[in-house]
Amino acid sequence: MADYRFAQFARKHRRQRPAAVLILALAAATALGAANIPRKAPDFAIAMSDGKKMFLSQYQGKVVALLFILTTCPHCQGAVRCLAEDQNEFGARGFQALGSAVEAAAKTDLPGFLRQFNPPFPVGYNQLMPVLDFMQHPPMVGPRMPLIAFIDRQGILQAQYEGQEAFLAQDQMGKNIRAKIMELLGEDATKKKEGRPGGPPHSH
Repeated sequence: MADYRFAQFARKHRRQRPAAVLILALAAATALGAANIPRKAPDFAIAMSDGKKMFLSQYQGKVVALLFILTTCPHCQGAVRCLAEDQNEFGARGFQALGSAVEAAAKTDLPGFLRQFNPPFPVGYNQLMPVLDFMQHPPMVGPRMPLIAFIDRQGILQAQYEGQEAFLAQDQMGKNIRAKIMELLGEDATKKKEGRPGGPPHSH
């Protein structure tokens, strides 16, 4: 599992006393569960490799899973594979997967990632801070990747998860993501797709 830990935070505050840095880090960590759920999803722009921008509002009226990744993160790659299956299964029924890479070199890393994984849904890139704002994630606390948000047909963000949560455990995320999509589509989440594992068996 890839993550942004406290490296950037520590570099910015390395001249402060260690106790002050620790206090700030602990204070930020207590805010991890502070995101408002459910909430109206703000419009969100994702830069695409062709120079255009894609907006979340383009998919109003659909159930959307918005996935934030690092292109070299095996856990993130597994989540992309799961959503690829879900897009193929549920796309005609009102579901849309979207992706965004957030590493510093995402603009240059993304074309190779797209060639390798060929996801059947749009994947672009963003800087990290707008993503943290969208997810209501404390800016001083590095997110554990991947991040995923589920938005219903009315544009309400109904659920969101971070990489270390049980929902995205690598042996369970496939079935968990599929069940959440079916829930928001109003379908029977107890139906099982033949041959669908819990999630790709990738190591961290």
